[in-house]
Amino acid sequence: MASELLFYRKNVEPNGDIVEMKIWKVPVSKSKPHGVKFSLVCIREGNRRIGYDNGEGKGYHKHYGHKEYPYYFKDVNTLIADFYRDVERLKRGEL
Repeated sequence: MASELLFYRKNVEPNGDIVEMKIWKVPVSKSKPHGVKFSLVCIREGNRRIGYDNGEGKGYHKHYGHKEYPYYFKDVNTLIADFYRDVERLKRGEL
């Protein structure tokens, strides 16, 4: 089975932040046990401020600036909600 794009959205916020989300359906594997590959990112002034992904053989994880933390994937809807919650925290200056 080839990968299938499930969700794509890209917004440029009024302040210039770029918020982009890509989610694919992929074959279930050891590195993608839920059959999902994702890349969600918020870029401010050319720098990634928030990122959620499961690429590079690292499993599910998120980035705040240059720091990386594990991410506990539940489902696609929760993933999107968690990411948007962090984008809102960034807008409020909490990240």
